Order: sequence, then C-alpha cells, then structure tokens
Amino acid sequence: MSRSFRIAPSILSANFAKLGEEVSNVIASGADWIHFDVMDNHYVPNLTIGPLVCAAIRPITDAVIDVHLMVKPVDRLIPDFAKAGANVITFHPEASEHIDRTLSLIHECGCQAGLVFNPATPLNYMDYVMDKLDIVLLMSVNPGFGGQAFIPVTLDKLRGARCRLDMHKKKTGHDILLEVDGGVKVDNIADIARAGADTFVAGSAVFGAGKDADPHRYDSVLAALRAQLATV
Repeated sequence: MSRSFRIAPSILSANFAKLGEEVSNVIASGADWIHFDVMDNHYVPNLTIGPLVCAAIRPITDAVIDVHLMVKPVDRLIPDFAKAGANVITFHPEASEHIDRTLSLIHECGCQAGLVFNPATPLNYMDYVMDKLDIVLLMSVNPGFGGQAFIPVTLDKLRGARCRLDMHKKKTGHDILLEVDGGVKVDNIADIARAGADTFVAGSAVFGAGKDADPHRYDSVLAALRAQLATV
C-alpha cells in the first residue's frame, strides 16, 4: 500500500534572527509542514517559543503549522496556539490529567489533535482514544534538545504503532498519520519510512544545510530526503 509522505522541518534549528525568511525559504525548497517545538523548562529541560512566534509566522506561509507541546500542564496553552494559527497540536500523555478531554479541547479549538510518545512511553495510551486522534508522533530522541542521534529501537516501536493504526483504519476507515521526530537524516529516513512513518520532523538535518546567505540552500537536502523516500 502506497503512502504519501510529509517533511516537517523543525524551526528549533532555524536562525531565529531571520525566522520569517527561514520559513519562507524552506517551504519554497519543498518542505510540507513547519514544526514548532514548544518547551517549557518544566516538562522538558529547555525553554523555546510560545504562541506569539506562531502568530508571527502564520501570515508568512499557508503551510501546515505543526505544534508539538512539550509543556505541563498542557491545556492552558492549546487555545492560545490555535488562535495563533496552529493547524496540528500534539501533546504528551504524561502532561495531561485527562487525555480524552485534552484531545477534545484541541478539536474544539479547530485543530487536528495527536499524542506524542517519548522513547520509553508505552503505546497503549492511544488505545482508547483512537477515534480522537488525527496523528501519532513518536519521539526518536529524548525530548528537550535538538541535534540528537536517532534511537534505533524506535524502528520497532514505529512498526508496532503502524500495526495499531492500520488495524484501526481497517475497522473504522479512520486514517491516523504517524510522525517521527528526532535524528531524522538523509541516511536513515528510508528505513524510518519502511518501519511505518509517513511524516518526518527534521531540524538540524535541514536547517543546518548550506550557507546562511543562500535562499536555495535547502533545495539539495530536501531533494535528497525526497529521493530516499522514493525508494520506499
């Protein structure tokens, strides 16, 4: 069964002094989504960006803004990011007291909703909320910092998640995307896709490419990622 693929560069690795330009350039070079890594220095050991950055980027692109909330508690920020222009909002089950309610809140705010699984978080959190999921995101690094190496056992976890999602689709017709975040590069993206992923967050692999003054510096790396996906 053929699958369509989405590449979602994470602005965590972009040049924040030229963030609007970075987003425009990476979309022009062929990226599909823009990924926001939101960290609170509480749930994860880092502090990044909030809804104001999302609101500033929204007028620059029509691309999907994919907001990954690494914050606890999570419900307070969901309406703010939805109002700021997010299309997809995902969160960690450990960050919500009531997972079903948080997923419903995201939908009520007009966004697609998803759960994020850390490397050691079991997949069974998704089993009783499948009807409310639009996307499942597997972390292939421990959250909190960009530029980490892909954790190989994630491939097995992706296969398990893909099996769950395919069985759910067969029973209900409801399609749920399977995203992966952490250490995705040209030399492993095909293996990650074969394990079941269809949406790929790539930060340093994309935004670390080329010279900062070249508006086309992302063309080659995105083309290389697409070429690898074409082999799947």
